Amino acid sequence: MKTQKWFSGIVLIGFGFYFILKEFNITILPNLYTWPTLLIIIGIAFLFQGYGGKDYGVILPGVILTGFGLHFHLVNKLAIWPDHTGTFILIIALGFILQNQKTGQGLLNGLLFLLLAVLLLFYQEILGSLTFLKISPHTLNNLIPILFIIVGGYYLVSKKRK
Repeated sequence: MKTQKWFSGIVLIGFGFYFILKEFNITILPNLYTWPTLLIIIGIAFLFQGYGGKDYGVILPGVILTGFGLHFHLVNKLAIWPDHTGTFILIIALGFILQNQKTGQGLLNGLLFLLLAVLLLFYQEILGSLTFLKISPHTLNNLIPILFIIVGGYYLVSKKRK
Protein backbone atom coordinates (compact mmCIF):
# COMPACT_ATOMS: atom_id res chain seq x y z
CA MET A 1 0.00 0.00 0.00
CA LYS A 2 1.28 3.43 -0.89
CA THR A 3 2.17 5.89 1.82
CA GLN A 4 -0.17 8.85 2.26
CA LYS A 5 2.53 11.29 3.40
CA TRP A 6 1.99 13.75 0.56
CA PHE A 7 -1.75 13.95 1.06
CA SER A 8 -1.61 14.25 4.85
CA GLY A 9 1.27 16.72 4.80
CA ILE A 10 -0.29 19.05 2.22
CA VAL A 11 -3.72 18.98 3.92
CA LEU A 12 -2.20 19.82 7.31
CA ILE A 13 0.05 22.57 5.91
CA GLY A 14 -2.76 23.99 3.76
CA PHE A 15 -5.30 24.02 6.58
CA GLY A 16 -2.66 25.45 8.92
CA PHE A 17 -2.02 28.40 6.60
CA TYR A 18 -5.76 28.79 6.02
CA PHE A 19 -6.50 29.07 9.75
CA ILE A 20 -3.49 31.30 10.53
CA LEU A 21 -4.40 33.74 7.76
CA LYS A 22 -8.03 33.71 8.90
CA GLU A 23 -7.14 34.19 12.59
CA PHE A 24 -4.88 37.18 11.92
CA ASN A 25 -7.28 38.70 9.34
CA ILE A 26 -4.67 38.63 6.59
CA THR A 27 -6.56 39.14 3.35
CA ILE A 28 -4.59 37.97 0.35
CA LEU A 29 -7.64 37.56 -1.86
CA PRO A 30 -11.25 38.54 -1.24
CA ASN A 31 -13.49 35.64 -0.20
CA LEU A 32 -10.48 33.44 0.51
CA TYR A 33 -11.99 32.08 3.73
CA THR A 34 -14.80 30.10 2.15
CA TRP A 35 -15.44 26.42 1.51
CA PRO A 36 -14.16 26.49 -2.11
CA THR A 37 -10.70 27.25 -0.70
CA LEU A 38 -10.91 24.09 1.39
CA LEU A 39 -11.83 22.12 -1.74
CA ILE A 40 -8.75 23.54 -3.46
CA ILE A 41 -6.49 22.61 -0.53
CA ILE A 42 -7.77 19.03 -0.47
CA GLY A 43 -7.60 18.79 -4.27
CA ILE A 44 -4.01 20.02 -4.34
CA ALA A 45 -3.16 17.48 -1.64
CA PHE A 46 -4.59 14.73 -3.84
CA LEU A 47 -2.58 16.02 -6.81
CA PHE A 48 0.64 16.03 -4.77
CA GLN A 49 -0.16 12.49 -3.60
CA GLY A 50 -0.89 11.45 -7.17
CA TYR A 51 2.16 12.91 -8.84
CA GLY A 52 4.65 13.13 -5.95
CA GLY A 53 3.67 9.85 -4.31
CA LYS A 54 3.18 8.05 -7.63
CA ASP A 55 -0.35 7.14 -6.50
CA TYR A 56 -1.89 7.93 -9.88
CA GLY A 57 -5.38 6.77 -8.94
CA VAL A 58 -5.94 9.95 -6.91
CA ILE A 59 -5.24 12.33 -9.79
CA LEU A 60 -8.91 12.27 -10.83
CA PRO A 61 -10.32 13.34 -7.43
CA GLY A 62 -7.51 15.89 -7.15
CA VAL A 63 -8.41 17.53 -10.44
CA ILE A 64 -12.13 17.43 -9.64
CA LEU A 65 -11.80 18.99 -6.17
CA THR A 66 -9.27 21.60 -7.28
CA GLY A 67 -11.27 22.40 -10.39
CA PHE A 68 -14.59 22.70 -8.56
CA GLY A 69 -12.99 24.91 -5.91
CA LEU A 70 -11.47 27.16 -8.57
CA HIS A 71 -14.78 27.26 -10.41
CA PHE A 72 -16.67 28.48 -7.34
CA HIS A 73 -14.01 31.14 -6.71
CA LEU A 74 -13.84 32.35 -10.31
CA VAL A 75 -17.45 32.13 -11.44
CA ASN A 76 -18.41 35.56 -10.06
CA LYS A 77 -15.02 37.21 -10.56
CA LEU A 78 -14.18 36.54 -14.21
CA ALA A 79 -16.69 37.56 -16.83
CA ILE A 80 -15.37 34.95 -19.26
CA TRP A 81 -15.74 32.08 -16.78
CA PRO A 82 -18.95 30.17 -17.60
CA ASP A 83 -21.49 29.50 -14.85
CA HIS A 84 -22.73 26.38 -16.56
CA THR A 85 -23.11 22.66 -15.88
CA GLY A 86 -20.78 21.99 -18.80
CA THR A 87 -17.93 23.53 -16.81
CA PHE A 88 -18.17 20.77 -14.19
CA ILE A 89 -18.23 18.11 -16.89
CA LEU A 90 -15.19 19.73 -18.53
CA ILE A 91 -13.28 19.59 -15.23
CA ILE A 92 -14.14 15.89 -14.88
CA ALA A 93 -12.98 15.28 -18.47
CA LEU A 94 -9.68 17.01 -17.69
CA GLY A 95 -9.27 14.76 -14.64
CA PHE A 96 -9.78 11.59 -16.67
CA ILE A 97 -7.38 12.77 -19.38
CA LEU A 98 -4.66 13.71 -16.88
CA GLN A 99 -5.08 10.40 -15.06
CA ASN A 100 -4.83 8.60 -18.40
CA GLN A 101 -1.42 10.16 -19.01
CA LYS A 102 -0.04 8.30 -15.99
CA THR A 103 -2.14 5.13 -15.87
CA GLY A 104 -3.16 4.51 -19.46
CA GLN A 105 -6.77 4.17 -18.28
CA GLY A 106 -9.75 6.45 -18.61
CA LEU A 107 -9.07 8.01 -22.01
CA LEU A 108 -12.43 6.92 -23.43
CA ASN A 109 -14.18 8.33 -20.35
CA GLY A 110 -12.24 11.56 -20.67
CA LEU A 111 -13.10 11.95 -24.33
CA LEU A 112 -16.75 11.09 -23.69
CA PHE A 113 -16.98 13.70 -20.90
CA LEU A 114 -15.13 16.20 -23.10
CA LEU A 115 -17.66 15.65 -25.88
CA LEU A 116 -20.49 16.04 -23.37
CA ALA A 117 -18.96 19.25 -22.00
CA VAL A 118 -18.60 20.74 -25.48
CA LEU A 119 -22.18 19.74 -26.26
CA LEU A 120 -23.45 21.41 -23.08
CA LEU A 121 -21.29 24.53 -23.29
CA PHE A 122 -22.09 25.19 -26.95
CA TYR A 123 -25.60 23.73 -26.98
CA GLN A 124 -27.36 26.74 -28.51
CA GLU A 125 -24.79 27.07 -31.30
CA ILE A 126 -24.96 23.35 -32.05
CA LEU A 127 -28.75 23.44 -31.99
CA GLY A 128 -28.73 26.33 -34.44
CA SER A 129 -26.53 24.41 -36.86
CA LEU A 130 -28.85 21.37 -36.85
CA THR A 131 -31.80 23.11 -38.48
CA PHE A 132 -31.46 20.87 -41.55
CA LEU A 133 -32.70 17.91 -39.45
CA LYS A 134 -36.20 19.42 -39.27
CA ILE A 135 -36.47 18.44 -35.59
CA SER A 136 -37.88 20.97 -33.19
CA PRO A 137 -35.60 22.30 -30.42
CA HIS A 138 -38.13 21.04 -27.88
CA THR A 139 -37.77 17.48 -29.20
CA LEU A 140 -33.96 17.71 -29.09
CA ASN A 141 -34.14 19.07 -25.53
CA ASN A 142 -36.05 15.92 -24.57
CA LEU A 143 -33.83 13.51 -26.50
CA ILE A 144 -30.44 14.66 -25.16
CA PRO A 145 -31.08 13.65 -21.50
CA ILE A 146 -32.49 10.32 -22.66
CA LEU A 147 -29.33 9.76 -24.70
CA PHE A 148 -27.20 10.48 -21.59
CA ILE A 149 -29.24 7.96 -19.57
CA ILE A 150 -28.87 5.30 -22.27
CA VAL A 151 -25.09 5.79 -22.57
CA GLY A 152 -24.72 5.79 -18.76
CA GLY A 153 -26.80 2.63 -18.48
CA TYR A 154 -24.68 0.99 -21.16
CA TYR A 155 -21.55 1.83 -19.17
CA LEU A 156 -23.04 0.21 -16.07
CA VAL A 157 -24.16 -3.06 -17.67
CA SER A 158 -21.50 -3.63 -20.34
CA LYS A 159 -18.72 -6.07 -19.61
CA LYS A 160 -15.12 -5.08 -20.21
CA ARG A 161 -13.68 -6.75 -23.30
CA LYS A 162 -10.26 -8.33 -23.08
